[in-house]
Amino acid sequence: ATDSTGEYYSGQIIEQKRMKYANHRSSLQSKNTPSSKRRLKTISKKEHNFRKDINHQISKKLVQKAKDTYQGLALEMLVDFFDKTKVRKSERSKRHSWSFRQLREFIQYKALLAGVQVILVNPAYTSQQCSNCGYISKSNRKTQSEFYCQCCGFAANADYNASINISHKA
Repeated sequence: ATDSTGEYYSGQIIEQKRMKYANHRSSLQSKNTPSSKRRLKTISKKEHNFRKDINHQISKKLVQKAKDTYQGLALEMLVDFFDKTKVRKSERSKRHSWSFRQLREFIQYKALLAGVQVILVNPAYTSQQCSNCGYISKSNRKTQSEFYCQCCGFAANADYNASINISHKA
């Protein structure tokens, strides 16, 4: 998650744990014993609880920051996200284990309790539009993390640029 002030809330620790558990799960599945099946259930619960805890921490920080600065929160409405984007086979497990919906639900209920307004925004072109001049082009996204406007030359982190566009739409 990235907010419009440029602060990043990384899920890198979740990805590291996911890889660790995926390797462990793979070795246990190949054994196919009753004991390994019990361990697989335990690992699944541990991974789920860990991911849930990290999402709670991130959502708490975002809502608290919005409350302290008397601002609302704008989030992308990523409903059909998996249907519209294609990824390599090697990236599928990473994509489908991404818990953005859980994070959004945590943010929404915590914001409601804190009295912070949450607005869901259509994500169309938020990552391709320049937050400086408004020019939209696929070529503005040099890489996954780099944004460079072909019209005005504005350069920034792609997530930061998208967060500014989302705040403008909200």
